[in-house]
Amino acid sequence: MAHTPNSAADYAHVLRTLLPRGRVWTREDDGTQAGVLDALGVTAQTTDNAAVNLIVAAFPATATDLLPEWEASLGLPDPCVGEAGSTQQRRQQVVARLTNSGGASAQYFIDLAASLGYTITVENCAPFRCGQSTCGDPLGNQDWSHTWVINAPVNTVTYFQTGLSTAGDPLASWGNDVLECEMNALKPAHTILQFHYS
Repeated sequence: MAHTPNSAADYAHVLRTLLPRGRVWTREDDGTQAGVLDALGVTAQTTDNAAVNLIVAAFPATATDLLPEWEASLGLPDPCVGEAGSTQQRRQQVVARLTNSGGASAQYFIDLAASLGYTITVENCAPFRCGQSTCGDPLGNQDWSHTWVINAPVNTVTYFQTGLSTAGDPLASWGNDVLECEMNALKPAHTILQFHYS
């Protein structure tokens, strides 16, 4: 449902109509009393707009003023982003933490990376086995049974976006530090994770 904002003049008019009757309570548009009602109308309009914008400002994917509250609730910022992350990256990490239901499948990690703004593929490794492996496959050792690889671009660029970024954010930021930190924090404990960039 769309909200039609009321103007300060609308609120001042309503306040004038609510005044008691009598010579002292003039409804004229000039004078001290009219100035006070106009000022109260501006305050009412500001409060109305703030209340309507609160829903957008409080929703994690579009949070502005309440983003630090979401971060504090989720234990952020953590070493993955640190203090220097852009607003867009901070929001992505909040949403990723809120929607993270856990998992160990390749698709789970692909979806988690996508929610953080990264495009990856996942491949599993296996030691060389006669009759199963082909000539040229790496030999490896028993650790290869628990090794998996995330393939990602060398640098994932996050561009400043109107509506998502805020003043003070860089026009572009790049790197895979957040990807590596989040994936290492959530990988199964018995596995060895490698990152391959191309």
